[in-house]
Amino acid sequence: MNAVSAPTRPATAAPAPERRRSRADVAVTALVVLAVLAAIAVALSTDRFVTIANAKAILTSAGLVGIAALGLTLITIGGSAVSLAISPTVAAVGMVFLAAQSLGLLPAFVIAVACGALITGFQGAVVGYAAANPVVLSIAASFAISGLAIGLSGGTTVSPSGTGYDLLNATPGGVALSVHVLIVLTLVVEWTLRRTAFGRSLYLIGENRRAARSAGLPVGRTVTVAWIGAGALFAVTAAFTAAFNTSANVNLGGTLTFDAIAAVLAGGTPISGGRGSALRTFAGAVLIAAVSDVLLLRGYSTGVQIMVKGLIVLFVVVLVHLRTKGDRG
Repeated sequence: MNAVSAPTRPATAAPAPERRRSRADVAVTALVVLAVLAAIAVALSTDRFVTIANAKAILTSAGLVGIAALGLTLITIGGSAVSLAISPTVAAVGMVFLAAQSLGLLPAFVIAVACGALITGFQGAVVGYAAANPVVLSIAASFAISGLAIGLSGGTTVSPSGTGYDLLNATPGGVALSVHVLIVLTLVVEWTLRRTAFGRSLYLIGENRRAARSAGLPVGRTVTVAWIGAGALFAVTAAFTAAFNTSANVNLGGTLTFDAIAAVLAGGTPISGGRGSALRTFAGAVLIAAVSDVLLLRGYSTGVQIMVKGLIVLFVVVLVHLRTKGDRG
């Protein structure tokens, strides 16, 4: 009797969701590679870009934006979108920092950090416990902070009452102190996000706040702490910015709100929350600083620089959306 051979199973195609995810990943990767190659080509063809002095200038710019962006990263990962009150907060806290210089550098710095944590932490408490819209709340806060700063200063520029602030303008190893502080703070924030119960809770809350609350996580407290940490980091930025400018007024923050948002989103942190990292934000801050530097060296106006940064943010947001959509199938 002839042995009956076992029927062979026909080869099956990959499930549709996997095929879609694969196509999305390939498309996103190709777009990223093309964008990076184009950016490198433009940068290398820019006069005076590839110099040590220019590299230090880029890092210095990234240091001031990056520290604030680290604070915003905590807010965004926790599902609170963004804060639009960064620039007014930095301006007000910078004025406090310089006005308190007669007490010495360290007391003035502590007072500044306390003010930043208090101002932003209050907003976080309203968002965390009362479920207020963070964007609308921070817009209202920006007006209130600016109005308070103008009222207390009489609308004048605040000059330092001492000289201790100048220590923040030091350049250890030829690199601005703010850059060294940014690197240290990046590692601290990354460790906090990845290795602590607070960090893990923040990711879960950002991913699904309702589910996190149902699971018994302290949503209000965690969100408030994230905003307090953000405010402290905004205050560190304020101290360095005020020290660099040697004076402070309500315009001290400049476009910092937009630059910090650009750094966070360019680093790949989705505005919906639940994902992201301090290391990515650091990379985003350097990217935004490098783009601004290239445009400045090429003689483009501030308006063009803002427009290009906006396009970069839009590009990254689209990429994140495509990858997320591919992952979900």
